[in-house]
Amino acid sequence: MHSLLNQTRVEFVRGDITRQATEAIVNAANSSLLGGGGVDGAIHRAGGPRILEECKKIRAQQGGCPTGEAVITTGGNLPARYVIHTVGPVWHGGSHNESMLLRSAYYNSLRLAQENDINSIAFPSISTGAYGYPVKQAAAIAVAAVLEFADSHSQPGLIRFVLFSDQDLVVYQAAWEEAVSSF
Repeated sequence: MHSLLNQTRVEFVRGDITRQATEAIVNAANSSLLGGGGVDGAIHRAGGPRILEECKKIRAQQGGCPTGEAVITTGGNLPARYVIHTVGPVWHGGSHNESMLLRSAYYNSLRLAQENDINSIAFPSISTGAYGYPVKQAAAIAVAAVLEFADSHSQPGLIRFVLFSDQDLVVYQAAWEEAVSSF
């Protein structure tokens, strides 16, 4: 499924984030930037050691990546030229600013893409794996952040959500339809 908003094409696909041939992919990283499980581990394994080397340089400069923020590295051996590492919030029931932090993770990733003249970007479902964020709530926040950004920016021209399961794909598509109808 895809939609056009302003000059931005928004797509929803089921697939593997490490195989996306967009200019950048987003890594649902942890604040250490040293790799981990889930999407983070898969990106580091597929991208090779150059990604970790650049993450270590960023750590040396700024001490990691705070929740809601984003940093950029090479894509290493990935089809994507860049990896934008963002740290989503751990779910603690919704009363610890999780929604604002998750929105910031998406928005700051898009801002970093725009600052680096990146015209296509692929997102996983941030924070919904090991961090336990409920998918339906996370999807609503993700698509709202993308809508807000795309409404006032013409770049990136392609924003793709890459979902791991058919169930998550359906949830994200439904969240998009609902968000667009009330935008």
